[in-house]
Order: sequence, then structure tokens, then C-alpha cells
Amino acid sequence: MFTFIARRIGTILLTMLCLTMVVFFLVNLEPNLKKLAISQTEMHTPPDQLESWLVKNGYRQNFFLRYGQWLGVLQKAPLADPATGKVQPRFSFCKEPMEPTFSGVLQGDFGCSTKFKTTVSAKLFPALAATGTLMFWVLMVMVPISLLIGILAGMREGSRTDRVLSVASIATTATPEYVSGVIFTVIFASWLGWLNGSAASASQGITFYNFTLPVITLAIYGIGYIARMTRASMVEVMTQQYIRTARLKGLSFGSVVVKHALRNALIAPFTVIMLQFPWLLTGVVIVEVMFRYQGFGYTLVEAAGNNDIDLLLGCSLVSVFIVLITQLISDVGYAYLNPRIRVQ
Repeated sequence: MFTFIARRIGTILLTMLCLTMVVFFLVNLEPNLKKLAISQTEMHTPPDQLESWLVKNGYRQNFFLRYGQWLGVLQKAPLADPATGKVQPRFSFCKEPMEPTFSGVLQGDFGCSTKFKTTVSAKLFPALAATGTLMFWVLMVMVPISLLIGILAGMREGSRTDRVLSVASIATTATPEYVSGVIFTVIFASWLGWLNGSAASASQGITFYNFTLPVITLAIYGIGYIARMTRASMVEVMTQQYIRTARLKGLSFGSVVVKHALRNALIAPFTVIMLQFPWLLTGVVIVEVMFRYQGFGYTLVEAAGNNDIDLLLGCSLVSVFIVLITQLISDVGYAYLNPRIRVQ
């Protein structure tokens, strides 16, 4: 197991290195750099002044040199004004080193946000914490309800309960977040007035009134998907020979389900639940923008819309890390729950 985890961690680090290099290349393409220069100067700045700004702030340096400095494996030298030769920081709102030093991601320096006029860390991690709170409550709603629905449907395949729950699960899975979000807002915020159609005030304090709509909008899709996977797994387990043997020995139906079927039926849903984390990262982009909840997804959209290069790089690095770590946990957990699986 230790060797397996060590190999997977090595693969994760290599994957993160490759993906961050690709993202670094894409966000530093010429059109993006020109947009950044325009946003930091004036709209009608002549092209030669835009080029001068890019040169002065180090954006015309070698690609691999800049990537190594951002990563923190190469020293970041202070920039000097070509006209005066004086050392000056790129942005007045960030404390950048005034002498050559290692200052990159590995040292905890993610750069400066040109949109929010602060360091990337000061904006990214509070937004990530806000999204973590949202994802926690989504999972608290989604996982128990979906497992209960899937188990009830799979216990008696073909029954009326199975058909009703299966249809409901398919309906929720087929409804995108932006559609269910609009429906819930119209019903519970506009018509009934029970809930707030905006979660902007949740940054000052989470309440049932301002936080319920984004939670149920994100949870409703996952409930249907996990319930369907749980039902399929439960149906397969209930047809196994050892289940029939337990019933022939006189055990009650409930005892057979709880003591023999449940653990084996939950192996596949566990993997599906862990894979919901990457899906939640994409779902929060839509939901947070729709409900104006200032979390990770909202920050990512703001960074992309304003060509905030350092903040985009930070968001992509966090996304890659979360996706790969959840996959590692999924593999290790699957091997633990299923003794027939042997990791090498």
C-alpha cells in the first residue's frame, strides 16, 4: 500500500507540473498579455507604450525562466526601470522582493491579483474556504439522501417504490444546475418568499434564508446520480448467492440487507461520491455566479473576465490539486472497502 501511494503521489506531482505549465503557457499568450497591459494602463494607450509596460514588468522574459520563477525553483530578480535603472516592483499593491530571492508557489507566493489589488493568497484562500463551506453542506445533504434513495430502490427491484425513485433520480440528473437554480429561485424566492435569491450576504454570515438555494441547487443533481449508482450496485448485490443463502437460513430481510448487502453495495457509490468533488468544482462556478456567492467559482470567473493572470494560475493549481488528491483517496478507499482489490 505504501509503495502504491508513493507512486501515485509521484504521478500527481508530475501531472501537476505538466498541467500548470500548459495553463501558464495559455494565460501568457500574446492576446492575454495585451489585455493585461491595457487593463493596467489606459484604454487608448499606443501599442509602443503597451509593449514598454510589458517589458518593464518582466512579461517579455523567457517563458521557462518566468515559469521557474512562478514555481519557485528559480530566483526571482527584482525588475529595474529601463529608463532610470532603478529597482521597482511590478505593482504597488504587492510586496515583491527588492533583491534576488526564491519567491514562488513552493514558497507560498502565488503572485499578485491585478483585479482585486492584493496578493493572490489573500484572495484565493478565503474564497476557497467559502466554497469549502458550501461543498460541506452540499455533501451533508446530498450523500445521506442519495444513499437512502438508492438503497430503498435497489432493495426491491421492479417495485412501485423502485420505479418512482428511479424516475425522480433520472429527472434530477437530467436537469442542469442553471435550470434547477432558476426554478428554485422563482418558486422559493419570487413566489413564496421563503428564501433569499442571492447568497451575497452569506459572506457576512450563513443563515438558512441566504444559503439554502445554492446548497439545494448543487445537491439536487448529485442526489440523482449517486442514487442511480447506489441502486444499480444494490440490485447486483441482492442477486448474489450469499444473499440467497442468508435468506434460506431464516434471516429476516432487514437483517440480510444491513449485515450482508449494505457494505458490498456501498463500494461503488463510495468511488462515485469521491468523484463528485471535481464535479462540484465545476458546478460551483455556475451556482456561485448565479447566486453571487463569493467563493472559488466566483473568483475564477472574475479572474478570467479581467485577465488576472496570477489569480488564474492560482485557481488552476488548486483545481488540479483537489481533483488528483480526491482520485487518490478514491483509489485507496476502494481498495480498503473491497478486499478482493490488491494494489501494487
